[in-house]
Amino acid sequence: MEGFQYFGMQPSQADPSSRIDQALQVVRALVFPVDGVLNGSRITFDCNGGEMCSISVRDAVAIKEALKQGILVAVVSARDAEGYRPLLEALGVHDLYLNGENLLYSYEAFCQRHDLADDECAYIGDDIGDVEVLARVGLPATAIDGADYLRNRVGYIAGYEGGKGCIREMVEMILLRQGKWPYIERAEVEE
Repeated sequence: MEGFQYFGMQPSQADPSSRIDQALQVVRALVFPVDGVLNGSRITFDCNGGEMCSISVRDAVAIKEALKQGILVAVVSARDAEGYRPLLEALGVHDLYLNGENLLYSYEAFCQRHDLADDECAYIGDDIGDVEVLARVGLPATAIDGADYLRNRVGYIAGYEGGKGCIREMVEMILLRQGKWPYIERAEVEE
């Protein structure tokens, strides 16, 4: 499946035969950058110039659940973001490309390492540096506060901002569609 080339759909508009539904069914991996998606639109430094690293608790819980349910997670960065390594490793993420490599190169290395096809990957981006990867993946997405330039280059626009739940939203969508999200109420069957 080629990357989406149209304005993103909201899940409520997606019917079972839609391309987004098909893409959700086959996703085996979620990839996203540190800047703009994991940490939001800000980088905070302490008084010594060291980066202060933080992420949304909801995103952290979702990352752990994705890994628990067998979805591979990779985090990439086009700048040196090694400060995030301890936090991400504590969540169980081991596919970390945080040394300022080209995002497409990092994405390709991740896919090769896990024998993943492009259509088995979802990517959440937020700015023009993500365009090359978004064009390749089966499910390209952006946070609601992503650059306007991306809006017609993704298959889905999350309802949450980067650093404020867009990762959680994507994980839930993937796992719900695959029947792997265990946190839904199930109707009791009367006998």
